[in-house]
Amino acid sequence: MRPVWVTLDEDDWRERAVRHSERAEPFVAGRRERRARGEKHPVDDFLFEYYGYSPARLSRWHPGAGVLLGGDASDYAALGAYTTYAAGVGADLNRLAGRREGMEWIRGLLTMTATRPARTDCFGLHEWAMVYRQPPGEVRHDWPLRLGAGGTDAVVEAHQLRCTHIDAYRFFTPPAAPLNSLTPTRATQRTLEQPGCLHANMDLYKWASKLAPYGDSDLLLDCFALARDVRELDMRAAPYDLSGLGYEPVRIETADGKAEYVRLQRAHAERAAVLRARLLADYEHVLSFG
Repeated sequence: MRPVWVTLDEDDWRERAVRHSERAEPFVAGRRERRARGEKHPVDDFLFEYYGYSPARLSRWHPGAGVLLGGDASDYAALGAYTTYAAGVGADLNRLAGRREGMEWIRGLLTMTATRPARTDCFGLHEWAMVYRQPPGEVRHDWPLRLGAGGTDAVVEAHQLRCTHIDAYRFFTPPAAPLNSLTPTRATQRTLEQPGCLHANMDLYKWASKLAPYGDSDLLLDCFALARDVRELDMRAAPYDLSGLGYEPVRIETADGKAEYVRLQRAHAERAAVLRARLLADYEHVLSFG
């Protein structure tokens, strides 16, 4: 079946663009203000720095593949990823050919991840493994360790590391990497990634951003909102003391802390499952135009 094209009148699409920008504003305002002051925030700035998708790009609404903008859409026509069709301005689908292989790989990753049960036995120890036996002055974040260096190392040594995510595992310190029960690599990513993993669920935002400008802009913001909440849990369960920023630690070194972490992890995984299904449908939609 050939994909259906839709043309939006100018009042309609401009209203959608404004709504999108207004919804994004709470996510991006703090980032702009902190950059102007030369400050950084370990939770709210992470998504912009790690994924490399700027506040300006997050704030821009895109109509998506197969949707044309009627009326005066010269501001979109001037963007490199857009072109002018007979019925209006839209994303340039000729550019999809060069991105198809990457999109198919991501679709496969999302599909395989969704088929697996969620594992909730890692307790967020990946962040602890990233500072395990780290020399003084080389810790990843400029925040004090709640238990000190020795106490942090002792927590790692008292647990079995079970990280399944390559982009967490690759930051383990050299002494921590052999302690992990698995050795994730880029080649095994589609085999190991599972839907309970905080990083896999945070990455839904990355995969949504890879669809721009062809994907669903509302879905992109939904994935960002989840990723931001996941990052908060990630850092609350980390070995750092972020109480100065108002974050109460999830003390995964205790039985009660582990139970709290698993409860929150499962809640995020439930949200992620819905977004992963929507994202898969969006990839199928975009690829149908390729």
